[in-house]
Amino acid sequence: MRTRILTTTTALALLFGAGSAWAGMDEAKAFLDKEIGDMSTLDRAAQEKEMQWFVDAAKPFAGMDIKVVSETITTHDYESKTLAKAFTDITGIKITHDLIGEGDVVEKLQTQMQSGENIYDAYINDSDLIGTHWRYQQARNLTDWMANEGKDVTNPGIDVDDFIGKSFTTAPDGKLYQLPDQQFANLYWFRYDWFNDEKNKADFKAKYGYDLGVPVNWSAYEDIAEFFTGREIDGKKVFGHMDYGKKDPSLGWRFTDAWLSMAGNGDKGIPNGLPVDEWGIKVNEKSQPVGSCVAR
Repeated sequence: MRTRILTTTTALALLFGAGSAWAGMDEAKAFLDKEIGDMSTLDRAAQEKEMQWFVDAAKPFAGMDIKVVSETITTHDYESKTLAKAFTDITGIKITHDLIGEGDVVEKLQTQMQSGENIYDAYINDSDLIGTHWRYQQARNLTDWMANEGKDVTNPGIDVDDFIGKSFTTAPDGKLYQLPDQQFANLYWFRYDWFNDEKNKADFKAKYGYDLGVPVNWSAYEDIAEFFTGREIDGKKVFGHMDYGKKDPSLGWRFTDAWLSMAGNGDKGIPNGLPVDEWGIKVNEKSQPVGSCVAR
C-alpha cells in the first residue's frame, strides 16, 4: 500500500491554531438523506444521535472559521465540496477546504512550521510525515488531546482502533499525531480457474509442500508467481504475476510499498530488533537513524 497516510494513507494533522453561522438538526437530517442513506453500519436513529452530538458540541464554536488544505484528488474533492459544506451547515463552524498540488501542501506545511505563521489549521498530508510531526511537535498529539483538552469535542462514538493505517500515523512515542483519511490500496486479481485446476493443485503441493490458494504472505505469493511463470496452460506459456502495463510514477510506489515491503511492512531490524522505518532506515533505541557518519 502506498501510505499516504499507504498501504499508504493520507492523514489529517491538526496544527496549533483555529478559526461561522449556526445551524442544526434539519441540516443534519438533509445530509443523512442525501449522502448517507443506507450506506452506514449505523441505523437511522444512531446516525441522528451522532449528528445531534455534532450540533451540541459545536455550539460554543459557532461562527469560527477553520481552514483545511489537501492535495487535489477525488477523495479530497468530495471532502472539500460536499463534506466541508455539510459540516458548516450542520455545526455553524465555517470550513474552508482548499485543494492544491501535493508539493504545495508540503511547502505550506513546511513554511508554517518554520515561520510560526498559521496558514492552515489542518493539513491532510502523507503519513510519511509522521516523523516530522513528532520531531517538530507543532501538530497536535491527538492521543493526549482527545483524552484531555479536546475531550468535549471528540466524537464519543469514534473508534480510533478501527481506522485502517493507524500504525502509520503513530509516532515512536506511541502517540497518534494524524488520523488516517484515505489510502491507495493495491488490488490484485487471481485466476480462480487456474487455482482450482486439479493438476495445478497437485503439482504445486508436490513442489512446495502446501496447498495452492490465495497467498496470505509475500513468501507464498513468491512461490505462486514462480510456479506459474513459464507454465503452459491451454497451449500457452503464462506469467505468475502481472502488474501495470505502461510506464507510470506509481510503479515506484508499487514496488517499494508493496513488493519490497518498505512502507507496507516494517522490517523487524537486524541485529537489534528495532524496526526499520517506512523508507528502510534503521534506527537505534532512541529512534535515531544509524549507519551514517559525517565526522572528519
